[in-house]
Amino acid sequence: MNIKKYLPIITGITFSILFGFTFMFTKGVLEILPIFHLLGFRYGFAAISMTIIYKLGLIKINFKDKNLKALFFLATAQPGLYFVFETLGVNMTSSSEAGLMVSLIPVVVTILASIFLNEKTSKIQATFVILSVAGVVFITIMKGTTEVPNNYFGLLMLMGAVLMGAVYNILSRKLSLEFSPVEITYGMVWYGAILFNIIGFFQHQGSFVEYFEPLSNLNILIPIFYLGVLASVIAFFMMNYTLSRVPASQGAVFANLTTVVSIIAGVVFRGESFYFFQFIGAAMIIIGVWGTNYYGKIE
Repeated sequence: MNIKKYLPIITGITFSILFGFTFMFTKGVLEILPIFHLLGFRYGFAAISMTIIYKLGLIKINFKDKNLKALFFLATAQPGLYFVFETLGVNMTSSSEAGLMVSLIPVVVTILASIFLNEKTSKIQATFVILSVAGVVFITIMKGTTEVPNNYFGLLMLMGAVLMGAVYNILSRKLSLEFSPVEITYGMVWYGAILFNIIGFFQHQGSFVEYFEPLSNLNILIPIFYLGVLASVIAFFMMNYTLSRVPASQGAVFANLTTVVSIIAGVVFRGESFYFFQFIGAAMIIIGVWGTNYYGKIE
């Protein structure tokens, strides 16, 4: 078996599972920390971890004579705007619902890829795109006719995250011709660490020492370690590698596995409710995401 051929699939499955648990961990920490405080810690851990790995000579990074402006725009889309939207959305909805909404990223990627990357979309793919969108519309309409909290603003924030995630997929695909997956990940985590810690510190009503005091709490430290090291370094490196090896629309297909993991984690570990219409809508979305990408081919 040619391992190299299937490596993008292996890394895609791995980062999808890692991302699937982030909604659960994020939801838990947001019960203790403000949003930007959490994001600052998450990307601070990620940036420090990658810098240590770089200093040990385990990875190579060279930004000389490269298009740093383009990398800046990529990092602005994700982690910048993406995680602002996603974290706000997770805070206002359930972790399982957030994972479900974010699974729409491949659909938006397929649309944008056809426009900006000239990746053609077949008629059958378009049918599955419509099916995914119909799943979201179905859930939204059904929530409005039941006693389930609507949280429309939270859903709107999650849709903002979907758009930014799609933009990131497109930009990462284009930048992979100039930057290595490690370089893209390194630029992203330092952008997030600087941006979110600046915002978090100025929102914090206390001293520098008090700002970092929550890290002495294991209920915060363990989830932050997961979010910062496993989800923001290892998972992002794997995602950037996957996106550099497969078409943008197909690379995003792994979001449906993330969705399944996030739903299971939310229901099993956080005791979140998952209603019959959400199950039907989830099935529509996941089938739509699968169908949208099924006809893609790894390069």
